[in-house]
Amino acid sequence: MSDDLPGGDLPGDDTSCGDRIMADQARWQFGGTVPERFEAHIERSVPGYRESHALIASLSDFFLHDGSLAYELGCATGAASRAIAERRHGRTLRIVGIEREAAMAERARTECRDWPVIEIVEADLLEATFEPCDLIVAHYTMQFIRPAVRQQLFDRIHAALNWGGALVLFEKVRAPDARFQDLVSALYTDHKLAQGFSEAEIVNKSRSLKGVLEPFSSQGNRDLMARAGFVDVMSVWKHLCFEGFLAIK
Repeated sequence: MSDDLPGGDLPGDDTSCGDRIMADQARWQFGGTVPERFEAHIERSVPGYRESHALIASLSDFFLHDGSLAYELGCATGAASRAIAERRHGRTLRIVGIEREAAMAERARTECRDWPVIEIVEADLLEATFEPCDLIVAHYTMQFIRPAVRQQLFDRIHAALNWGGALVLFEKVRAPDARFQDLVSALYTDHKLAQGFSEAEIVNKSRSLKGVLEPFSSQGNRDLMARAGFVDVMSVWKHLCFEGFLAIK
């Protein structure tokens, strides 16, 4: 592979999504060779990716105390867990990152090895058991849960939280109507081009996510949380088609 192009991808490759990540149509996945390139790829792809971890860590101040348990759902490399652990350094707490893909879970264990408060569990979120906890973080995770069963997971999140505990939810969101959707889609494409992705890589990534990433609108996410039992919900971050919510039980 040539390293002269962004991510070292070959020109004309019809499966390249950038950063040497290949994915066929409707076949995006987080296993294989993706874990070693995930951080670089997602940082270029998602506006405010690093800043969102800092915000999550800051929010944890209001919900975690000595003896608290926190979960990171679909933890990938455990970046949010590490941000919380660093922020809460010296406190007695547990952070459990749950990741379905074996290769990604192993990468997370490597990245989190310096933080003994973090435990990485390889499990499907729909089958995992949650202990009573004070904080649950879902950082661009729920959008990959099939819509048919997504409500079930929100219900279980609400049930697991202690009274006064919180869900921090970051999601890619759809706009409220077609005109706004066209607008934010065009602006997001501009963002990715500015980050060095080629037009072909952008199209390939979009094709690979068909039927894999199913974002809801801001209101759709609020409705999921409301049906689960959350009453106190607010938006804590927003940039184009990306939004962070805080929901308190």
